[in-house]
Amino acid sequence: MKLLYIIYQYFIAFPLIIVVTLFTAIFTILCFPWKNGKAPRAVQVFWSRSVLWFLLIPIKVTGTEHVNPKQSYVFVANHQSFLDVFAVYGWLPNNFKWLMKKEIRKVPFVGTACKVAGHIFVDRSNPRAALQSMEYIKKELVDGISTVIFPEGTRTKTGEMGRFKQGAFKIAMDLNLPVVPISLKGFHKAMPSRQLFVNPKSKVALHIGEPIDLSQFADINEAMTYVREKVEEGLKA
Repeated sequence: MKLLYIIYQYFIAFPLIIVVTLFTAIFTILCFPWKNGKAPRAVQVFWSRSVLWFLLIPIKVTGTEHVNPKQSYVFVANHQSFLDVFAVYGWLPNNFKWLMKKEIRKVPFVGTACKVAGHIFVDRSNPRAALQSMEYIKKELVDGISTVIFPEGTRTKTGEMGRFKQGAFKIAMDLNLPVVPISLKGFHKAMPSRQLFVNPKSKVALHIGEPIDLSQFADINEAMTYVREKVEEGLKA
């Protein structure tokens, strides 16, 4: 069964994913003047959902009632797998901008599409450049535009959640925006770091927690600890 599924991935699913990715990238580039519009967003959602559909991965989504699509938030999620991006992009009901590593800019078509869509590239090796990216994203978080950040900074290699970094929480505090925890479950088992195929019979889940007002906390560390606990609660649910 596992061998048949791997063959299906390489000869059917992956070619389909490449085709729909190219279509989505080109459509997004052509829609540049309307980058925050409904049409490019709808196509990008279709692309993300298609990836999981083609890979035959069922996903359970809960908590969408906790967020208002017209409100700006700072979403923070644990980072388990390469597949996390497709789950968040496909099922998060809010329009948002990613903070993504600068290497994605070099991916043909995809890098250009991400740039014209307004996503922000971060040079993690250059603290000054990373700070400039943080300042830029603050200007984008208006009129219902949110951002999604993986505060661990990278995918887990063990399945365990790593230490949170302060960037997302500084943005939320500076702009007085609520933080919304997202719990991604089962993605590490589906496709661990550095694995080039998806494990068969994978089941994944995405839970959106309730918005959290960070002004109630004494300092940023207390806020980070609380939000991390809420992400962990979602993983256990």
